[in-house]
Amino acid sequence: MSWAVSRVLRDRDAGLYLTGVVVSGFGTSAMALVSGVWVKSLTDSNSLAALTGVCLWAATLFGPLIGVAADRVGRRTLLVRTNLAMAVVLITLLTVRSADQVWVVFAVMTLYGVSGVLLDAAEAGLVGTTVRAELRGEFNGLRMSANEGMKLLAPLIGAGLFVRFGGHGVVLLDAATFVAAAGVFALVRPGEEAKRPEARRRWLHETREGVRGLRQRPAPRRLVLAGALTMAAAGLNGAAIYAAADEGLHRGPAFVGVLYAVQGVGSVVAGLVAGATMRRLPEGVFAAAGIVVFAVGVALRLVASVEVALAGSALIGLGLPCVLIAAMTAVQRETPEALIGRVAATATTLMFAPNALTAAAGAGLIATADHRFVVAGAAVLGLAAAAYAARAPADVFPKPVQSPEPAAR
Repeated sequence: MSWAVSRVLRDRDAGLYLTGVVVSGFGTSAMALVSGVWVKSLTDSNSLAALTGVCLWAATLFGPLIGVAADRVGRRTLLVRTNLAMAVVLITLLTVRSADQVWVVFAVMTLYGVSGVLLDAAEAGLVGTTVRAELRGEFNGLRMSANEGMKLLAPLIGAGLFVRFGGHGVVLLDAATFVAAAGVFALVRPGEEAKRPEARRRWLHETREGVRGLRQRPAPRRLVLAGALTMAAAGLNGAAIYAAADEGLHRGPAFVGVLYAVQGVGSVVAGLVAGATMRRLPEGVFAAAGIVVFAVGVALRLVASVEVALAGSALIGLGLPCVLIAAMTAVQRETPEALIGRVAATATTLMFAPNALTAAAGAGLIATADHRFVVAGAAVLGLAAAAYAARAPADVFPKPVQSPEPAAR
């Protein structure tokens, strides 16, 4: 593993890309946590706090449409401009000072989600032109470690800033990280991209090409569907986290930052070992094993113990990234470069839209039911996802293709 990882890190553009992910991920992790804590503090409502997560994930429902933009515009340019635009949008949160203004938080978090889908699609295309196919497992693992590893520090720092300065301090931090990430991505020198057609077809036609591009590829399709079930479980689990901290552990909302920080430890480990493990195991086995670990971690939140809850968070962080890394590596490996933005966005929608839907359902359930009912449902759904992934025969996952197929179909 260390040899392949060092090869990735020695590459100038791959290193810059990962730096941009770290900088942007730091601000995103802090803001994602604090948005919920902020709403909870203003309204004293667990359900409204959970709805901030729904806003963040809602844009994934329109991923295939959003992904077309990533195939129409230069990926590096899109990354730079989107990061700068989000820095400007975040500044509007400085107007929020009372409970009747929480709609501004919801609106900005919705735009945050749109930018996240767009950035993910552009990044997938940038990986395809920057990183060699044989190193993408390691690269995606490192990217996951860099992104999710921000949960080690960002939530704690974000929670600390919130306690000291309120939500406005975190807003300024996140806006600064967007600007810094834009500067780093501007330095990346992407490889040659597929030539954009001079005459663009209708947006919906290009969207259908992205959907068809995933449907016709069994390996990424199977992994993406397993990821969808897993993220549905994660949505339920996330909706219950504030109630679990409050009612189960009798801790304040800021303690959620501690749980996410511990989860980050597991995510860092998962990302570091993912590439080497996927070279030794069929991708379906790797994904299924990770999902089982995730489900066990979720189930541990049924126990009213701080120590057990922390152990559960570590297992969630260790297991959840596995299916996501496997799925996106398969998408990058088997999709022609001209289609990668749309196919990656379609995969993102299929995997993360269930998270938005179950998070919304969970937010409604915890308003009327015991949070342990929601947590138990998440654990059971996770085990079902693992069973689905494990059914895949080893030969479903072919070796990397040697030459890309034509983009036209």
